[in-house]
Order: sequence, then C-alpha cells, then structure tokens
Amino acid sequence: MTKRILIAGAAQEVSTFNPVFSTYEDFNIAVGEEVIENKIGKNSEIAGMVDVLKTDSDIEIVSSYSAGATSAGPLDNASWERIASEFLEALKPFAGEISGALFAMHGSMSAANELDPEGYLLAESRKILGEEIPIVYTQDIHGVTTAKMLKHADGVSVYHTYPHVDFADTGSRAAKQLLRQLNDGTKPVVVRVPIPALVRGEQLITESGLFGNQVSYLKELHNDPRILNAGFQIGNPFTDVPELCSQVLVVTDNDEEFAKEVALKAASEFWDNRLEMQADLDPLEESVAKAAKLKGPVIFTDAADAPSSGASGDSNAIVVEMIRQDYPHTVLVPIVDASAVVRAVEKGIGGRITAKLGGNLDRRFTPVEVKATVISASDGTFPLEKWPSIEHAGPTVVLEAGKMTFVVFSRPINLVDRAPFYANGLDPQKFHSIIVKSPFCEPEFFDDWCEINLNVDAPGSTSADLPSLGHTICARPMFPLDEVVEFVPEPEVYSRR
Repeated sequence: MTKRILIAGAAQEVSTFNPVFSTYEDFNIAVGEEVIENKIGKNSEIAGMVDVLKTDSDIEIVSSYSAGATSAGPLDNASWERIASEFLEALKPFAGEISGALFAMHGSMSAANELDPEGYLLAESRKILGEEIPIVYTQDIHGVTTAKMLKHADGVSVYHTYPHVDFADTGSRAAKQLLRQLNDGTKPVVVRVPIPALVRGEQLITESGLFGNQVSYLKELHNDPRILNAGFQIGNPFTDVPELCSQVLVVTDNDEEFAKEVALKAASEFWDNRLEMQADLDPLEESVAKAAKLKGPVIFTDAADAPSSGASGDSNAIVVEMIRQDYPHTVLVPIVDASAVVRAVEKGIGGRITAKLGGNLDRRFTPVEVKATVISASDGTFPLEKWPSIEHAGPTVVLEAGKMTFVVFSRPINLVDRAPFYANGLDPQKFHSIIVKSPFCEPEFFDDWCEINLNVDAPGSTSADLPSLGHTICARPMFPLDEVVEFVPEPEVYSRR
C-alpha cells in the first residue's frame, strides 16, 4: 500500500540582540514541488530526507511549503504571521491524505510576538494533519528545542557537526526514524535533559573539541536498534527565549529508561566541561598591535558580527582600531552598507567616493569615513563553498581605501568561507590581514594557511562575551550569565504512542 510522506520547512537562526528586524522579503519561499526541486542534489536536510524515502518503493513523496532565510534579527510580527499562515494553509490540502510528515526546521527562530515559532507551527500542523500520523523534524545544533515542539512531534534529528557539514545526514536520520515507525511499528519515546549552560569557543568544534566527545557518544548510539535518534543542542546563546539552554535529546523505541541513561551520561559530562567551553578572546587593541608586527597572513575573527549567527554584518570596530593605530598592512574587510553601495554604483568603476562605512544597521557602531576607489561591482549572488545555499547579498562593490579593501554588501549574508571574496575577484591569501565574520570556519578556508587567527573581543550582537549581551528572557540562573549555577538533572519524557 502506497504511503504519502509530506515534506515542508521553516528555518532561520536569529540574534534577538540584533536591533534590525527580519522581514518576509528576506526569506526564500518555495511552494509545492519547488520545496524538493530546490534542494535535490545538495547537502541539505530535505535532500537527505528524499534520498532515504526513495529507497522504499511504497513511498510517494509530496511537498507543501518552505521558508528559509539567512540568520538575522527577529522576524517582525507581520512577516511572521504571513509565513505562518502560508505554511499552515499549504498543509490543508494534505489533511487526511498523508501517512507521515517531515519538517526541516532550525530551532532558533524568533519573532516580535512569538518566541517559539517552530513550536507554534508544529502545534498548528497537528490540528490540520491529525494526531495519528508521525511527524519528525530536524534541528540545528544551535537550535532551542522546546516542550511544545516535542509534545506535537514523534522525534527530532539534530546536526552532529560544528561547523555544520551533515545537513543531508540529519535529514536522512529523520526520514529513517519515520520509516521505522511506519514500517516496523516503533513507538518513539523522547527524553530531553535541559542543561543551564550557554557555551562558545573552539572546544565546541566537534572534530577536535571537548564537545565532540558527547556528540560522538550520541552518534555511535545510532548503531543500537533501540535508538531512533540522538543529538545534543547547545542552543543559540544569542536567541534570548524562555527555553534557551543546552540539552540532550534521545529518541528510543519505547525504552524510556535507556533513553534517560544515555541522556544523563552525555549531559553530566558536558556540564563537567562547561568551564572549558567558553571563548578565549583577544583584546581588540592588543590584537591590532600584535598583528602589525607579524609577517602574516593574519586572520581577525570578528565573531561578534557574524551574520551566520544573526548579526547585522556592519561592524567596523576592527577597522576603526586599525585606523587609530595606523595599521601598516593590507586588509580585506567584509561589511554591509547598502547606502555606500548605491553611491559606488552611481560613480562607476574607477570612480572616487567618500563613504561612511558601518553602523548603518547596528547603531552601537559609529560610521567611519573613508575615501575610496570603486574597483568592481557585482549582483552579489554566489554559492558558498560547502554549505548548500546560494547567497543573495544584493548589489555588491569592492572599494579600495589606502591599504584597506572593502567588500561592501547591500544585505547580510553568511560569511562562513571564502566565497564572498572569490565571487568579487579577490583572493584572501594575497592580503596580509583578513577580517572573518564567522566564529568558526572549515580549516582549509583560512586557518590552514594563516600565521595566526586572532579571536577578537569586539562589540556586537553575537559576541562570545555572553554576559555582556544582556539576556532578560531565558531561565536563570544560567552559566555563564550568573556566578552561582547548579545543575540538577531532570529528564523530561515525551511520548505520543
């Protein structure tokens, strides 16, 4: 008997400390068959889902709607209501017509008047699709799975890598859980262990850091037939929402005690390592002075202004300090400034402009005036090196101001590799210093060939100096926001069968 499986998606990671709201126009919307067509052949959750479902000849794959956007500030309420309405309306033709559903989600969405968008969508989807069909959803390792999400789903599949590379694998694990439930009659039990800790730093790199030990432990459990899914979320510290935390999520086939056992083991080891899972930041003034004396190349990691984490991308903090110190080397700088792009395009290639760069979105930064030559212009559309996405930076220009070369985008994009530079005719290895606005990148992109990577303590809406951000919504006490924090493990159990 043919079983119809529905695929849909809604995903964005936000920083609630970014003062600029996201809008509907920031999202890539796909409807109907486009949901799958846009992802096939890419390292994406939906592609992973499809690959697994296609192995079962009794499965018919259908799709309804997806909305995805680059990380940014929270959604304004009108945009959120429109996306939610479109997502749910697209489900209605499938009510009573499908055997199961797979949702590609993130876990760190947030809107002006809805702090748990994914939970809302799952709850409302249940009202439309019914209580009986299984629903499994995917999550980023930086997602914030909530009780509401788990009450309305049968399971969750979480990334096992940071930096993220296992998008398709995460989708395939979700699909495998769904098929086991449909074909083998498994009865999923989800155990969640919340941990009052927010973490940053290189120890979170799953290939080499301490956090990788917990992830590897949970990953290996997938060889045990009792395990349907297992993962670890460290939340997004920049998404200040009520259930923000780190947490272990284990899904078993009707074995609550085993799920509790493995979840508690991973949670306990993680808590013991929490002090080492904080970012080691280099003071800004000292970093610039140190780099001035080095042969190079030097990477300045400005994770506090990482668009991939939800920042605005228009920090000029490092540039301002370099100018103050009369920095002697060539510097490559990515920055968002739509007004500067407009002026540069008007002048044309070879033209001279005076631009005030930075601080046009996030007002904690003061624009800095530079006199620059327009070197090139592009439409700002290009693929990333490894992530399964096409970036749309809008009109983009390259400006040269003395020893500084600016790649100026009209809108924030993921700056997680070298693609934004290459797409604009620039080779970062030809510069002494490169500002990289991502907390971590794959080693071959920068670390493998630079002399040193300085993780700069700069201001911004995604600063790794977490106590400086000003959380007001998440549960307290919370490490490292508070000095005294106790961890009393309290497993939560969710089961719909």
